[in-house]
Amino acid sequence: MRRNSCSGRRPWRPGATTTISKIEKSPARGPTAAAVLSRTEPTRECPLCPRLAAFRLDARARQPDWFNAPVPSFGKADAQLLIVGLAPGLQGANRTGRPFTGDYAGDLLYATLIEYGFAQGDYQAHPDDGLQLVDCRISNAVRCVPPQNKPLPAEINTCRQFLSAVLETMPRLRAIVALGRVAHDSTVKALGLRAALAPFGHGAVHQAGALRLYDSYHCSRYNTNTRVLTPQMFQSVFARLRADLDRA
Repeated sequence: MRRNSCSGRRPWRPGATTTISKIEKSPARGPTAAAVLSRTEPTRECPLCPRLAAFRLDARARQPDWFNAPVPSFGKADAQLLIVGLAPGLQGANRTGRPFTGDYAGDLLYATLIEYGFAQGDYQAHPDDGLQLVDCRISNAVRCVPPQNKPLPAEINTCRQFLSAVLETMPRLRAIVALGRVAHDSTVKALGLRAALAPFGHGAVHQAGALRLYDSYHCSRYNTNTRVLTPQMFQSVFARLRADLDRA
């Protein structure tokens, strides 16, 4: 995944917590939003983003054995933790059909989730490896693989209706981890929050009513290779999250 999956800016007050006091109602966007808002997952042939739909079809022609469809959320709806990524990687989740499965980002994410008790089993980079999430769910801001890992703003806005539906169908939700700026911004909008009161920054924590939103740079190979994100930086986000949930 390229660097666009997160921000290269220096962290904004790592470990700081902002309290978001004003919540604004924001309707789901997209030409057929009213018809699909109640569904948390797009259909296999979802037509809402024509460019992404065409890219899916091209991928199917090249690799007919791959998943090549909108990638569904992974984990149970009664989880207390939701992790939001950017979009499926071409040879990762788009190939395997499970978020963060089959590329480097998944190696770091799932190892960290296992270490902090949010997953159990043996991650082997394929969806039938038996790995199970523990009180955790994983989804993406954009459900279809985008060309060059770069979804357009209109595609992010259109797909947000599914993220909003995921949030609305998690009755025990207490914490969200946003991986990268795009995931953060889309989650803030899905929650109906004022963006100015919740700026993205690695290690930042934003209080939104009963929820806490935790920010991290995206765990992509590019970010780890360039040291924008180290494993220790990534783990620190989940260490604080684990401690906060255990104290509550």
